[in-house]
Amino acid sequence: MTTQRHDPDSELTEGDLDRAADPLPLFAAWLAEAEKSEPNDPTAMALATVDAGGLPNVRMVLLKGFGPEGFTFFTNTLSPKGRELAANPKAALCFHWKSLRRQVRIRGPVEPVSAEEADAYFATRPRMSRIGAWASRQSEPLESRFALEKAVAAYTARYPAGAVPRPEHWSGYRLLPQTMELWRDGAFRLHDRILFRRGPDGWSRQRLYP
Repeated sequence: MTTQRHDPDSELTEGDLDRAADPLPLFAAWLAEAEKSEPNDPTAMALATVDAGGLPNVRMVLLKGFGPEGFTFFTNTLSPKGRELAANPKAALCFHWKSLRRQVRIRGPVEPVSAEEADAYFATRPRMSRIGAWASRQSEPLESRFALEKAVAAYTARYPAGAVPRPEHWSGYRLLPQTMELWRDGAFRLHDRILFRRGPDGWSRQRLYP
């Protein structure tokens, strides 16, 4: 998928939040500003899923692409998040850019990306990150740091040169946004909150009390 990029020559004004009919250009603009101001990982987002007992799980993952078709991230599919998404393919995302005092919350169904898309992204990762995807049994008990380093060494020897193939247990997911809430800090906690809902005919919007 193609990640939307913000045109730096068309900065948002205060009124644009009220005029916007589609949240995605606003999100693209805010992300572009965060890429300039956040000290680390402006694409970091909290991902919330639910386990079989209905108890939520939340963790940080990195956004790897977005557009009208959804928001994409990659992970070990045998991890808790992968298992939870397989059983209940719905999730929520939250971006918080402290430097900008802005937040974006997104909810919707989740679907796996294609094998071709996962292969293409995996090939762009640093070589040692690809080795690490093989060596790490994500979220399973680890007896020692040495055991992890031993596994990394074993897979480094297995793939000493050339391409490192993508493990079958490593792939991506795409969240199709059904709701997006854009929040901007305001004086005296009188914040701006605009909720967008996606329907068959496009997006609707509603301002919310802070």
